[in-house]
Amino acid sequence: MELRPQIPAGALTDKWERHRAEIRLVNPANKLKHHIIVVGSGLAGASAAASLAELGYDVSCFCFQDSPRRAHSIAAQGGINAAKNYQNDGDSVFRLFYDTVKGGDFRSREANVYRLAQISVDIIDQCVAQGVPFAREYGGLLANRSFGGVQVSRTFYARGQTGQQLLLGAYQALSRQIAAGKVRMYPRTELLDVVVIDGRARGIVTRSLVDGTLATHTADAVVLATGGYANVYYLSTNAKGCNVTAIWRAHKRGAAFANPCFTQIHPTCIPATGAHQSKLTLMSESLRNDGRIWVPSQRGDQRSPDQIPESERDYYLERLYPSFGNLAPRDIASRRAKEVCDEGRGVGPGGHGVYLDFRDAIRRLGRPVIAERYGNLFEMYQRITGENPYVVPMRIYPAPHYTMGGLWVDYNLMSTVEGLYAIGEANFSDHGANRLGASALMQGLADGYFVLPYTIGDYLAQAKLPKVDAGHAAARQTETEVAERTRRLLLVNGRRSVDTFHRELGRLMWDRCGMSRNAAGLKEAIQRICVLREEFWQDVYVGGRGEDLNQSLEHAGRVADFFEFAELMCHDALEREESCGCHFREEYQTSEGEAKRDDARFSHVAAWEFTGVGKAPVLHREPLAFEAVHLSQRSYK
Repeated sequence: MELRPQIPAGALTDKWERHRAEIRLVNPANKLKHHIIVVGSGLAGASAAASLAELGYDVSCFCFQDSPRRAHSIAAQGGINAAKNYQNDGDSVFRLFYDTVKGGDFRSREANVYRLAQISVDIIDQCVAQGVPFAREYGGLLANRSFGGVQVSRTFYARGQTGQQLLLGAYQALSRQIAAGKVRMYPRTELLDVVVIDGRARGIVTRSLVDGTLATHTADAVVLATGGYANVYYLSTNAKGCNVTAIWRAHKRGAAFANPCFTQIHPTCIPATGAHQSKLTLMSESLRNDGRIWVPSQRGDQRSPDQIPESERDYYLERLYPSFGNLAPRDIASRRAKEVCDEGRGVGPGGHGVYLDFRDAIRRLGRPVIAERYGNLFEMYQRITGENPYVVPMRIYPAPHYTMGGLWVDYNLMSTVEGLYAIGEANFSDHGANRLGASALMQGLADGYFVLPYTIGDYLAQAKLPKVDAGHAAARQTETEVAERTRRLLLVNGRRSVDTFHRELGRLMWDRCGMSRNAAGLKEAIQRICVLREEFWQDVYVGGRGEDLNQSLEHAGRVADFFEFAELMCHDALEREESCGCHFREEYQTSEGEAKRDDARFSHVAAWEFTGVGKAPVLHREPLAFEAVHLSQRSYK
């Protein structure tokens, strides 16, 4: 396996424009002859499918939801970044670029991040033209707010429903192409494997979630826009259906998997209340604009928050990071919350929580202003907890959220398998070791609307692609392997439910490869994962049939992939003997408890090659070179 990043030559500021001017093109008549498969219909997938169809390509789009509108992008709350500088507060494309590189602890590819910052300004114009109802100032100009890790206001938002509104915009564009016959939509259909012929991705094998039918679909290129894998922890802010299956099956077919241990823990989640829970609920990071985070100064203080005077409160983020305060980056805010709870100063049941308090903001601005900014979030919190956040502080605690790791891709977003592309959260390219808040929506739409439609043409213009169909020997073989895997799951007929295995794996990963990791714990986790995986294949119970609607079977296939992926994730965390961003190795920290990087040994992307289940993966390194920024100790004080 060879990693070829394909980064254009020239000055950083000119790379993307120069690349667009030099890449090969497919003429309009030939675009009609090319068929492209897009898997996933969230912001990245829907925008890509709509844009490719608008250009003239024949597109098939697959999603396992009953409608593209149910994609997990709908859950994003707080906003989308763009370097518009509408607030005239000193923002610029370079500042967004630098904040993103620094926020990722200098573990992202410089050229990709700069392109993302450049494109950000066009995304807002695109979405406004689609009718996305961004919040506006009194005079009618688009409003902005701040997110963690920055000192400017660059986040555009639609109350606490930004993801939903952006997805509706992309869905409208997609629906137009569906109506025009340019996109064939396949809802309730799950990818179970990628068809690779002569080293190129030429199709996928899917299972209908309605009747269990397996089918093979062939194309000239395959685009994976299938999101992240935070559900490896079982409890996460992700929807229950989110999984690693699509990119993991692609990895097993030859696509390198990059930085799998880079998983973001979000600091503002409603704390878990007991073993009965199957997922967690996120409170938008935007709340940290006006909410102040604190815990009691004394351990074991059980008084209600209104009984604790100001002098006995520790606003620990404001104390430790005076320049950024409550808007410290997510990885730092999460670790500090864990630290104060581990000291015995946590609040709520079990002491696993800190306060997010709006008392001062309500006094200063008035309840109507806070309700206008965050009303739906406050309502959601009250419905879940039974507590009124206008009257008592919210209780929050960190939880798995976003994944910066994903399939390795080059500058054109193509994986190590030719013709196989990964966009949005499914790839690794833009966020390094920690994603700044409000950048996920930015990357998904940048990839789908503005990058992939150009770069995929460069491949199709020069690739010699003989016609293939579902009858090709490699396609039939892949479908046979999928059917055998399904049959094997159904034949186990054990005693334990899929969910009990998933919960046990998630607890293990949270304890050993969560907010902090160490070598002993990771080695123990790898051994335990292997044992659990064997138990799963010997004792899992999957009822029903394959030729039917069978949600237990769906879940079993995804958990089986989580077992295989979790081992790689721990291998990656063990190999990276440094702390950077979300990857906090306890052995590598400063005297102040901050992450301690080792740039001499680990300023690279770790791209892993699959060698077989239970076999040691092979590590390939892509060196990270920084021309426009200087490597420095990450500080927010």
